[in-house]
Amino acid sequence: MKYDILLCGVGGQGVLSIAAVIASAAMTDGLFVRQSEVHGMSQRGGGVQAHLRLSDEPIFSDLIPSGKADMILSMEPVESLRYLDKLCPQGILITSSAPFVNIPNYPDLQKIYDTINQLPQAYIVPAHDLALKAGNIKSENMVLVGAALQYIPVKLETVEKAIHERFVKKDPKLVDINCTALELGSAAAKKQ
Repeated sequence: MKYDILLCGVGGQGVLSIAAVIASAAMTDGLFVRQSEVHGMSQRGGGVQAHLRLSDEPIFSDLIPSGKADMILSMEPVESLRYLDKLCPQGILITSSAPFVNIPNYPDLQKIYDTINQLPQAYIVPAHDLALKAGNIKSENMVLVGAALQYIPVKLETVEKAIHERFVKKDPKLVDINCTALELGSAAAKKQ
């Protein structure tokens, strides 16, 4: 078994946090993990991506080859389209519906949605609204992890444990908020 995820978004959206949470959960579940990240101009609202490779056998490369990603998990709709060349033909694209308008000529949002919806397996998740419902807009990234959990080869319980380990020292309330966001994202994906 091998599962490759390309995570993407804009600096400050928590792309690297969700990569760390999924990677930690996968290792707890006994999988081999390789991760590579590109920060780019992340501190100035630029693109951030992380390659996350999970397998039950050793993995020899950090980077996902073109056309081999099983999933694109994106914090932002335009960023999800930027990496379509990485997605395998039967791959899944999951993205937040909320744009991060960081350029003056941001494309028409409906055209972006239409392009995404033409893919065989694509889900546009109202992650912004669900994060607010969870109690913190910054939990939008965990909403998306929840939406992706039905495809990723890790258990919900180990993802919750990874969230606890990552956030308990910062603020114990963040553990509950992020776990709630995870559950809301999972429920939303099951309705689609």
